[in-house]
Amino acid sequence: MSTLLAFEPTADQAIISEICHLNWQDLSECEMTAVAWAYYYFSIQFRQNLQLACEYFADDANMDRLKNEECDTDNLSPYPGIAQPGERMNHDTFMQRALRLSPVSDADRRRFEFAGKNYGRAIMSIRPKARALSIGSYERGGLERLFRAILTAPDYDNATLEGFRYFMEAHIRFDSDPLEGHGALSRQMTPDESVLPLWEAFKNLLLDCAPNLLRTPAAAQHAAIEAVS
Repeated sequence: MSTLLAFEPTADQAIISEICHLNWQDLSECEMTAVAWAYYYFSIQFRQNLQLACEYFADDANMDRLKNEECDTDNLSPYPGIAQPGERMNHDTFMQRALRLSPVSDADRRRFEFAGKNYGRAIMSIRPKARALSIGSYERGGLERLFRAILTAPDYDNATLEGFRYFMEAHIRFDSDPLEGHGALSRQMTPDESVLPLWEAFKNLLLDCAPNLLRTPAAAQHAAIEAVS
């Protein structure tokens, strides 16, 4: 059962739904590993945008609490091969270490790095206030919805993907507590249309790394064939 917090509808809901309805259910192990690489690049800009949000909402103690739970924190420790007991790290560092557990080909690495650089440039071109407000969009249910969608993928059969699954399941817990969760801490940050380019850039990053996300799910294809046969 979903534990998503209830918030007023905001301008970002349509683009979040588009991403959540990509073809997660039919991704192979290799394609899911590509998604993990894409999320690593997302996690870097998330940390940078959280720092901006702390500057724009400098008088809000909740933002300091949120930063302390996303940056230089031990709340993902321990995890085998990634985090020692009590080890503090940024969450993007956790993802970076997770990627090292299941190496990819040089060609794939270059493709992911190229996509990540393009994504970084796209994010840096967006005005800082919109980047700050994106934290409200991510934490007020956006990432929880996305994680739940990604977790419907069938294949987590390598060490990187096991670490990525642990990361997502932990963040669902972090975000969803109605009083102390990250969604509650971000309640004051109501996202507007200015955050849409950030989600669009993330969607493009995912598709650059895992283009099969755009394919029609196999179950839907089978139903369509049955309907006309």
